[in-house]
Amino acid sequence: MLKEKIIAPDFTLLATDGEKHTLSNYRGQWILLYFYPKDDTPGCTKEACSFRDNLPNFDKLGVKVFGISADSPESHKKFINKYGLNFILLSDEEKSVIKTYEAGSVFTKRISYLIDPDGKIFKAYEKVNPSEHAAEVLKDLPK
Repeated sequence: MLKEKIIAPDFTLLATDGEKHTLSNYRGQWILLYFYPKDDTPGCTKEACSFRDNLPNFDKLGVKVFGISADSPESHKKFINKYGLNFILLSDEEKSVIKTYEAGSVFTKRISYLIDPDGKIFKAYEKVNPSEHAAEVLKDLPK
């Protein structure tokens, strides 16, 4: 688990629309990076749908939500379309970012990082309940 208060390691990953997203481009706003094992599996679907349903609350607080797994952009696109997901899923097929953020090597762990506007890790979530995680993060954000 990366430590709180350190600068979150920068990365660039591909989204489903073919656009590349670089973490440092989002400085100045809150970011939630949530790592998850696999698209369209029961726990991952619960977690993604919880973020989907709570996205208006994250938007009000100026938080950008990114889901990251080792699945391909094509797999992410199917997952997004099937469940009407309204936030960005990033593909890390090489698992380089997953490893950097200590979210696994062979299998991706369910880990999240809340990053502050200065690019520092504000809070790391090592034990995540897929159904309650979005609400937990919302509680931890400064109002």
